Amino acid sequence: MKKNSIKLLIIGTAFASVLSGCGDGWFERDPKNILTNEQVWNDPNMVKSQLANLYNRITHLHGDFNTGGMTEIDDAMWCGALDGNGRNNFQYGNDYGRLWDYGLMRDINMSIENLETYGTELTEEEKSLFKAEFRFIRAYIYFDMVRRMGGVPLITSTLEYDYSGDPSYLQHPRAKEHEVYDFVYSECEAVKNDLKANAGSQTRANYFTALALESRAMLYAASIAKYNALYTPTLVTDGGEVGIPASMADDYYRKSLAASKEIIKDGGYDLYNKNADKGVNFYKLFMDKEKNPEIIWAKDYKNPVKVHSFGFDNVIQHLKEDNENSSCIGPSLGLVEAFDYLDGTPGKLKYMDENNNYKVFDNPADLFANKDARLYGTVIYPGTKYRGSDVDIQAGVAVWNDEKQDYDLLSDPTLGSTYTDGKTYVGQDGPLDGAQNVSNTGFYIRKYISDEVGFTLRNYEENWWPWFRLGEIYLNAAEASFELGDEDPGALFYINKLRERAGFPANSLTSLTLEKIQNERRVEMAFEDQRYFDLKRWRIADDVWDGDESENSTAVVYGLYPYRIAKAKPGTNDTDKYIFVKHRSSRFILARMFRMSNYYSSIADDVINNNPLIVKNPLQ
Repeated sequence: MKKNSIKLLIIGTAFASVLSGCGDGWFERDPKNILTNEQVWNDPNMVKSQLANLYNRITHLHGDFNTGGMTEIDDAMWCGALDGNGRNNFQYGNDYGRLWDYGLMRDINMSIENLETYGTELTEEEKSLFKAEFRFIRAYIYFDMVRRMGGVPLITSTLEYDYSGDPSYLQHPRAKEHEVYDFVYSECEAVKNDLKANAGSQTRANYFTALALESRAMLYAASIAKYNALYTPTLVTDGGEVGIPASMADDYYRKSLAASKEIIKDGGYDLYNKNADKGVNFYKLFMDKEKNPEIIWAKDYKNPVKVHSFGFDNVIQHLKEDNENSSCIGPSLGLVEAFDYLDGTPGKLKYMDENNNYKVFDNPADLFANKDARLYGTVIYPGTKYRGSDVDIQAGVAVWNDEKQDYDLLSDPTLGSTYTDGKTYVGQDGPLDGAQNVSNTGFYIRKYISDEVGFTLRNYEENWWPWFRLGEIYLNAAEASFELGDEDPGALFYINKLRERAGFPANSLTSLTLEKIQNERRVEMAFEDQRYFDLKRWRIADDVWDGDESENSTAVVYGLYPYRIAKAKPGTNDTDKYIFVKHRSSRFILARMFRMSNYYSSIADDVINNNPLIVKNPLQ
């Protein structure tokens, strides 16, 4: 059989039927379970099937509902049970995030070549569209490789060994880092017009999907060009496989901004704004698949054909249905405090007074009042609701101790337990320090978690994973504009549009810094597989995740525990009110340590051994 033929295995009764028909001349007949290249590549449905396969194989680090991975690279800790706490007790290895998938690249290159060679009966419009989609997928994967590895070999045709004993002609060196980004840009430019035939699709690449990749990839290239030279100047190789000249930064920023502006102006997309309640609105953005105006491109799920289990893994503890393992993601206090107050003040929660005494709250939700509405859409916090029910987040009780002149903080290992006063001791949703399948931080994730009854039953969840959405494009435009000296209409315009959607008054910001842009990305894009790569491209990951174990470390995931006052301080009326205590879970063992060697993942030894032209990454 030719190397490029596609086999279709016939099973069950159909296969039995074929065998029962064997008679004279059977072995002279053409096989019935093999389709020729001509049959495959001239059938639009077969070509779409191959495209669907490749769309489904698009690479990502921990996106596409990877629960455990999210706790390694975003603002959360692992609270589940399945991996024995390893995600809270690890350091980023030099191979962390490694991606060198030339098997997948071969499949894409082969598809492009076969389409061109055998697809003679397709219309020119069909062939152009299919080829453009294959090339877009290839460009996206090259982008994913370069942002992890630096420059990689640019292979755009199928490589075949001739069994001569000399494989050297198959050995390709790594391209310069900027050459891979340039390839991604040129491919998007080359195919974007052919992708117009997919106009309106949110699950197949179209014209604006190509622009969205330009918007993101060019921003990455620009950031590396600028900030590698400033903060990590030793992370270069002599041949340019790692490191982009600082002189190239502005051109990349301009390309990113141009793509972003075109999407915003001409794409027909809009920021999701269907609900008057801004918190509910932000939550629904990720759940609403009915004419959602913000989604540019998403990986779709549809029960029973293709489903995921993210909600099954992460639904709030006391409302789980048949889940044994749940509540795995515990969002951090640091993330919660990154959301500003609506009056514009920084988001640090005010649970202690100026004398470092507990503040007392009638209701736990009062602490989070008047916060950026994106907090509600992202995190389930004490005193709020989920699926129309009050969440039950209480770590224990506070009992006044006259001798200490302070509160004793008491807890119990049983969720939903009752204290001696007949009221709640520990809530049904914890938090419980050191426990499994219950929050250890006092927070649960709301983003992506359906509020429909029964959704957490296995093989049910079908909300989509957004690869590109307009909110990111606004952020990309703001950052590129800021870096270019605030080109019209200005970075503030884009940032304030997002903040207005989150409940802030119009033009809530009047000045902007890079740190403010970075924080806006943190809160807008939480748990969207962006945080890790943003910290890398800004070259601040080694500062944020610096291994510091101190009280105010940004490398430690802290929680915030609410306690009901069971016995109040004499002279107060605080019984059954609440105080909050900052807490580090005993399960979070090691502060995150991002080393300089983690900016570029190491290249596997077998790759280097098989190809002497491959240059190692710095510090490998």
